[in-house]
Amino acid sequence: MKQRTLGIDGPSVSAVGLGLMGMSEFYGATDDTQSIATIHRALDLGVNLLDTADVYGAGHNETLLGRALAGRRREEVVVATKFGARLHEGTFTVDSTPQYAKKAVDASLTRLGLDHVDLYYLHRRDPAVPIEDTVGALAELVTEGKIRHIGLSEVNADTLRRAHAVHPITALQSEYSLWERGLETEILPTTRELGITLVPYSPVGRGFLSGAIKDTASLAADDYRRFDPRFQGDNLRRNLHLADQVRTFAAEAGLTPTQLALAWLLHQGDDIVPIPGTKRISYLEENTAAADARLDADHLAALDAALPPGAAAGPRYPDQLMDRVNN
Repeated sequence: MKQRTLGIDGPSVSAVGLGLMGMSEFYGATDDTQSIATIHRALDLGVNLLDTADVYGAGHNETLLGRALAGRRREEVVVATKFGARLHEGTFTVDSTPQYAKKAVDASLTRLGLDHVDLYYLHRRDPAVPIEDTVGALAELVTEGKIRHIGLSEVNADTLRRAHAVHPITALQSEYSLWERGLETEILPTTRELGITLVPYSPVGRGFLSGAIKDTASLAADDYRRFDPRFQGDNLRRNLHLADQVRTFAAEAGLTPTQLALAWLLHQGDDIVPIPGTKRISYLEENTAAADARLDADHLAALDAALPPGAAAGPRYPDQLMDRVNN
């Protein structure tokens, strides 16, 4: 597996990481045995960036990862987890206070069965809490040895600069893909100026760019995509055209649509490390193969023309969740 570096002086990680969220919730039925086997296969393939969060499955996801890593050599793995997003009885809230940061990391370490986290993200930011205060608390956790590197998720360029002035930020995790390119105007140039690695989540558009999803009827009753605006009504019909475009270009390149979507991201720069999520070994192997894909200048130009920024129909989250991004 090809390697990339997180931040200026962060750890070396696989060019394609693994997002674990779907192993606990949001995308239909889960199976711990299957998920642990997928994590083990990822490590065998050289995938060493494993991404989780305390909110996924109300802690289940971190506990699952801890079980999967038991008996494995700690130095082989770069564990990233997050705090700040809280879900209680269906209500989504955010707590980015320094006090909660210090409480949350201890709970995460217990669930993970680790003595430190390699990369600790602020999952979502409460604009009422100065980012300087939050990052100051995280810097103290670095000094204490509980975390090695600090990350942020879904913040705007100004917040990123203010945070980086307090303590170096190693990674920014935000949504980025062929159908979500909103950060290219201000946020991506800022990460590059500051030497911060971009870690795109949902790099295949929540699976949409794979071409496998034609409607929501086939999705599990609790699948988040049933409520995602881009999967609804006229938005869905318009977006299906984009998936068709990806499928056509993928066939020309000798790749699957998923591999094309990931390869496009990897070709945007060595400072980008996507973390596609999956519960299944077969999809994992498909994803990791994208690290070896090569797209020539003509392919990249054609993709840019076919799926330019703003091409996707509909907002990327329902209104109540859109309020929690780019703060």
